[in-house]
Amino acid sequence: MDWQRLDVLLTRVRPHRERLALVLDLGVVALAWQFTYLFRLGFERWFSARPDYDAYVLLGVLVVYAVALWALRVPKGMWRFSGFGEIKRLALACGGAGLVSATLVLMAHLAGVPRAVLALHPLFTLMLLAMMRMGYRMLYEHMRSRISGSAQEQRRALVMGAGDAGRLLVAGLQHTQGWVIVGFLDDAPHKQGARVAGVPVLGTLTQTAELAALHGITHVIVAMPGAATPQRRQALELAGKVGLPVLTVPSSEELLSGRSVNQVRDIEPEDLLGREPVELDEGGISECLNGKVVLITGAGGSIGSELCRQVARYGPSKIVLYELSEFALYTIEQELGEKFPHIPLVRLIGDVKDLEHLRHVFGKYKPQIVFHAAAYKHVPLMEEENAWAALRNNTLGTYHACLAAAENGVERFVLISTDKAVNPTNVMGATKRAAELVISHMAGQGHATKFMAVRFGNVLGSSGSVIPKFKEQIAQGGPVTVTHPDITRYFMTIPEAARLVVQAGAMGEGGQVFVLDMGEPVRIVDLAKTMILMAGRSEQEIGIRFTGLRPGEKLYEELIADSDKTVPTRIARVRIAKLGQADADSGPEDGLLSWALNPDPGGDRQREGVVRGLSRFVPEYGRRPEPAASEPR
Repeated sequence: MDWQRLDVLLTRVRPHRERLALVLDLGVVALAWQFTYLFRLGFERWFSARPDYDAYVLLGVLVVYAVALWALRVPKGMWRFSGFGEIKRLALACGGAGLVSATLVLMAHLAGVPRAVLALHPLFTLMLLAMMRMGYRMLYEHMRSRISGSAQEQRRALVMGAGDAGRLLVAGLQHTQGWVIVGFLDDAPHKQGARVAGVPVLGTLTQTAELAALHGITHVIVAMPGAATPQRRQALELAGKVGLPVLTVPSSEELLSGRSVNQVRDIEPEDLLGREPVELDEGGISECLNGKVVLITGAGGSIGSELCRQVARYGPSKIVLYELSEFALYTIEQELGEKFPHIPLVRLIGDVKDLEHLRHVFGKYKPQIVFHAAAYKHVPLMEEENAWAALRNNTLGTYHACLAAAENGVERFVLISTDKAVNPTNVMGATKRAAELVISHMAGQGHATKFMAVRFGNVLGSSGSVIPKFKEQIAQGGPVTVTHPDITRYFMTIPEAARLVVQAGAMGEGGQVFVLDMGEPVRIVDLAKTMILMAGRSEQEIGIRFTGLRPGEKLYEELIADSDKTVPTRIARVRIAKLGQADADSGPEDGLLSWALNPDPGGDRQREGVVRGLSRFVPEYGRRPEPAASEPR
């Protein structure tokens, strides 16, 4: 028997399940009426001894049973889950309908209907109704076991993409994880109506919603890892409109890193927002990093840890992990030790605010390439009580690391900067802009070290970003909180950000800020809505609440300041922002740095003193517009 075809047939009639169930139940009531006569009168008399009006009596009995079954919601029951509770409801319906029918027959003085038939008919009906449900449940569970190897109710999936990834997905999921792959969807004309790994191609991608409803689908899986980013994003958008949980197979990069195609996962924001990857100069990067000692500050952070992974791919002679958090340091060194056991690791608990320790480390391990990722980055947290801490860590910490690098002959020093450093309206952004000025100043001092910076927007999934917060809020049932309905941000993935940093380290000549063309900014509220849909929930169910802009927060971010000029590089979509020459000539060491190194104990350490100092030495911050007020809605 073709169990797959039977499954398709059953799912086709599922939308009409309640009406069909009522018709079948009434058919059983009529059949039980005949069996009752047969039991009472025997074969010889079960037709001849009936009164002429028996058909009208049966019609009335069917009406009474239909009312009883509908009133007790019996047709709404799912037969494949039939159990003792369903039998109790059937017994109540049959008993009530039998009593009413018998009463009406007796009141109408229809003596031709045997009293035994009126008494036994509800029992026969109950037995047949229960047997029909139990028989269906046995058939359904046997069908499930023949299709998927398990009699339990399964997750029923449509797979978008009938290529090699889809075929491998079926092989991995059908038997090992208990999924039922109902069918494929693919836009290729020659695949329509075909079967891939024994599973039919049911239609095109645009028919996802229609076919999901027809076949009782519980999950949609996007299996198009090799498709171009626009095609993959379009498939995800079509899947999101179905209103079911959407899963995907690992991307091409994840497959190359060792993940299996049947390791389906939830949709991540980078699946929705990702762009075509920037083609990097792999040869130049390898020449820069291979066989070198690389030091990474903030090595356990979101960017720092990904930098460690990217750098390790190019075979450095040693990686010095410099991290303040013990747990973060332990986590990244364990991962690197497992994935790159041949690369020596130096694991150091250290603080970039401690200049003497930095000098000791640089002098002892002699790094040739330094990636400076240590920073405080949470805007609201740094805006009030922690303004002085942000200045010391983000600006002075950068200066300390630059000094230690210059004194010990480091070849290249790369600062991780942010789009919030452009025309900053908050303390965190101003301290990062000041760090860029330190880079510009150090680059003009004639050191052998080449100092440069890399500036990019928000990193998807990094600690403290909106993505993990939205996920948690959706999992808890909402609402999702967004500060403002018009707020926008640039986004990039953590690997993309880390690759840009590594590329800058390989091609920078000093005094430059590298900027990635990040495409169009994304409205945060649109991102929230998409994440809700991909979780199989609705916006009405979860809800979105606007809370108002936080202190120092912009409605939009910029990647280039008005005074900065950009020039292209040999890497497509990567440009260089030349810092204004006045920044280097003004000598931040004599101004900003001397003030930060020797603050007035009376007030410079307070938030107001930090803001005054930054406004004096960071021109863009000094003329910053006040953030627009926003009332929670």
